[in-house]
Amino acid sequence: MTSITAGPLDTVELAITGMTCASCAHRIERKLNKLDGVTATVNYATEKARVSYPAGMRPEVLLEAVDKAGYAAALPTREPPSVPAGAPDALGELRRRLQLVTLLTVPVIAMSMVPALQFRAWQWLAFALAAPVVLWGALPFHRAAAKNLRNGAATMDTLISVGTLAALGWSVYALFWGTAGELGMRHGFDLTVQRTSGADNIYLEAAAGVTMFLLAGRYLEARSKRASGAALRALMELGAKDVAVLRGGSEVRVPVAELAVGDLFVVRPGEKIATDGTVAEGSSAVDTSLLTGESVPVEVTVGATVAGATVNAGGRLVVRADTVGADTQLARMSRLVEEAQNGKAQVQRLADRISGVFVPAVIALAVATLGFWVGTGAGLAPAFTAAVAVLIIACPCALGLATPTALMVGTGRGAQLGILIKGPEALESTQNLDTVVLDKTGTVTTGSMSLVDVLPADGQDAGELLRVAGALEAGSEHPVARAIAAGATARLGTLPPVAGFSNLAGLGVQGQVEGRAVLVGRSRLLAEWSQPLTPALEQAKAAAEAAGRTAVAVAWDGRARGVLTVADTVKPTSAAAVRQLRALGLRPVLLTGDNRAVAEAVAREVGIDAADVIAEVLPQDKVAVVRRLQGEGRRVAMVGDGVNDAAALAQADLGLAMGTGTDAAIQASDLTLVRGDLRVAADAIRLSRRTLRVIKSNLFWAFGYNVAAIPLAAAGLLAPMLAGLAMAFSSVFVVTNSLRLRRFRVLAQNR
Repeated sequence: MTSITAGPLDTVELAITGMTCASCAHRIERKLNKLDGVTATVNYATEKARVSYPAGMRPEVLLEAVDKAGYAAALPTREPPSVPAGAPDALGELRRRLQLVTLLTVPVIAMSMVPALQFRAWQWLAFALAAPVVLWGALPFHRAAAKNLRNGAATMDTLISVGTLAALGWSVYALFWGTAGELGMRHGFDLTVQRTSGADNIYLEAAAGVTMFLLAGRYLEARSKRASGAALRALMELGAKDVAVLRGGSEVRVPVAELAVGDLFVVRPGEKIATDGTVAEGSSAVDTSLLTGESVPVEVTVGATVAGATVNAGGRLVVRADTVGADTQLARMSRLVEEAQNGKAQVQRLADRISGVFVPAVIALAVATLGFWVGTGAGLAPAFTAAVAVLIIACPCALGLATPTALMVGTGRGAQLGILIKGPEALESTQNLDTVVLDKTGTVTTGSMSLVDVLPADGQDAGELLRVAGALEAGSEHPVARAIAAGATARLGTLPPVAGFSNLAGLGVQGQVEGRAVLVGRSRLLAEWSQPLTPALEQAKAAAEAAGRTAVAVAWDGRARGVLTVADTVKPTSAAAVRQLRALGLRPVLLTGDNRAVAEAVAREVGIDAADVIAEVLPQDKVAVVRRLQGEGRRVAMVGDGVNDAAALAQADLGLAMGTGTDAAIQASDLTLVRGDLRVAADAIRLSRRTLRVIKSNLFWAFGYNVAAIPLAAAGLLAPMLAGLAMAFSSVFVVTNSLRLRRFRVLAQNR
């Protein structure tokens, strides 16, 4: 095609359909990168291609290139990110196919491998059961192989299809035209290495078993892929579903999709803000931890900007909509998650990495074997037997088990320990990690405000100070007030009643407790009522705020009585967790949307260096920090729990989500830590590395058995039962090796 001169580049994200393995992603990527000026990265897990192309090129050229590669692509829409509705149905169809294939295959393997079960005419029943398994059960592999053939490519699907069809085809020949169909025929275990005509050999158990095992692997892979789209679904579900719009002076409840820029809408206490906007009436405290990670609610009043999906924690607000739909901050965050997932370095299964060479080589060797024996005059039957033996012994039965069995045992053991592993890609990401980025709120800390200290004025009883202030704060919905009330109740029990309660927007609360006129809130509130803090209390307040705590002033009967401090406290196990992560060779970095004083105080408590504290960052900044660390050559793990962490979790080489966090964070991660204990992160990395080592050893031995046996098969010396026994032994080895993961133990709990 005509060369396009260098110039500005456009970027587009294509949705790809039709991929069946990582080799497909490689093929599409190569096809796109052959276009002048085009740089493409195809992610098999998310079925997306991120393409940079010259500004003068029509995007349709990219679609045509993907089509020529044998796949389909679609340009993005202007709607917010979503997941195709058909994906769950495809997974369900694959599950039903696997269930039926398993039901048919188990009897075939049992009859073929256990002579005691070989009744008169057993081989015909085995054929009746195995034929639908190979022809219908393996249909996804056959379709992919046919597509590869049309496009001149060969993948593991090609080898599986050719091998299973060849095994079934030769079994049909042996049953109908050879001697294998004779009543009373039995499979004996002849371990001698000798040439055979193959007329009495059937390979039904190999054909059906390979199909069943590889369908199981394909199903586990499909489940893992589906999880990547669940992150986007979880994010979009966080927004409000409907909204009270002011029209003609009255409130009208409408779906959020009908909200237009400029509309005024009402947000009551406890409700989610429907979209990004500006406060037109009222004042309140807004919980923005969803987007910023900031543990302290933000006070807003007329003229302040608010973000969609954040929660109104205080009074009634009237908000003017500034952006709607795909332009909101939540929608932009969803796109960040999707872009980060697509931008991850592709981590493929080890079997697929060499399939581009292994598959064509095996097929060529089988054809060469057939040609050689026919050419030497050995006869068509022995020649075809040798060629089929090459395909069957190379057909990756143990390879099909290598990853899924280790993954099932490893994930099962992980689930018992509170660690959920999503797939083999997550395991491969753990091997070279050197940096772990820890979100502060909800990960290192508890994620909720709690009463830390009671600081009474000289001569004031601390218990009475807390009892009076806690009683008044119990009438407020503000998160800081709730923390004080909860702390007072926990320490003192029942609190006295309150009369004349009123909320002073942005300042605090006032009311009467046991006949006293009480003020609780900012020091400015006390100053306005001529009851300022004493110098000693001012000093105590400043010290608390320097330590990252929120200070609340209390006064009654004409003078200040004390200060209460509230903070998001560090989890008791976090310091031990940081030590364990260091022991694994990881450098801990604290990353948070909170202010620097809070962040450094938490870092000191858990043992993280001040130089490794990154504070006051927004979600897009968190992604940028992870990318910067990766740009420095580091392999980065990220541990978080909030929606604001989702994009960074997806961008990191390994994302670990606290199970006590949001669905969006959990779905965007690679590993989920069910308990809120950060020490589980160290155990998760250890288990993942151990599982990966088992997968690698499984793949090594599975390939080793196949490669070692191929020369015997090509020489016509591999008896069918010897081949079957070798394949069975390789599968037994893989399963036994995987079961070692059941002995994995966590580090001592008293560490």
